[in-house]
Amino acid sequence: MITKDRPASALRTLDRLAALPERPPVVVVDNGLDPAVTEALRAHPTGPRVLAPGRNTGALGRNLAVRHATTPYVAFSDDDSWWRPGALRRAADLLDAHPRLGLLAARSLVGPEQQDDPLNELLSRSPLPPDAGLPGRPVLGFLGCACVVRRRAHLEAGGYHPLLFFGAEETLLAYDLAAAGWGVSYDPSVTAHHHPDPGERPGRSALLRRNALLTAWLRRPVRVALRHTFALSAEAWRGDTEAAFALREAGARLPAALRLRRRLPSRVENAVRLLERHAPATPAMLTTEEEGSA
Repeated sequence: MITKDRPASALRTLDRLAALPERPPVVVVDNGLDPAVTEALRAHPTGPRVLAPGRNTGALGRNLAVRHATTPYVAFSDDDSWWRPGALRRAADLLDAHPRLGLLAARSLVGPEQQDDPLNELLSRSPLPPDAGLPGRPVLGFLGCACVVRRRAHLEAGGYHPLLFFGAEETLLAYDLAAAGWGVSYDPSVTAHHHPDPGERPGRSALLRRNALLTAWLRRPVRVALRHTFALSAEAWRGDTEAAFALREAGARLPAALRLRRRLPSRVENAVRLLERHAPATPAMLTTEEEGSA
């Protein structure tokens, strides 16, 4: 679990995890700077291992947690999400039965009403062809607080990319897992609960657009990255302030993106294009650009 400056929510999530019949060992990455919060987390009856990096690591905190995990599989939670009883046992069974499965995307139910996250439907309608070696539907995206990874696969793929930090960072990890030969699948028999704070998140849309553009420059053909750049530039020119911010932020990171650039294998690039053809309005369909709030 990663958390930052939300002790009440984090402790509630630990209570929920403690109630699971599986009683999994818990690693918490505290991205905040308040030692009192860190100590409160450490004092929880579950006895979590709390890592305090002393800075906000964003999504990279999940990489830190995976490195410190001692189990072959790692289920991610944020401080506003937890797992349905039996879900982790089911996930472990699926990972045991499918040795090529690197990441299992779960069904996410939102709020006390337990409404399906809209991403669930997108994932369930993935146009990627079925794979006999994988459960559920092959996908190239997931919700960061509703997935279970094979630790070895996560480490081999490099985990979440440092250049993105936070915001739709799941897409690039899905690409990198697939590029490394691991499968990514959605299986609704594994369920997570997500209770995000209501209301908009100021600036989030700009971060999502920035990271979508950086993902294109990091992994996609140059012509695709240029197409995304021109599209975002046109939106900024028409007065879209968030697009302008995203473009500036991406531009500042572009030299690093070019240094770290690594083209996807053709089989993965073809899969991404298939997704794009089925969702022309969302260049990285089956990612969390629209609904993810990990």
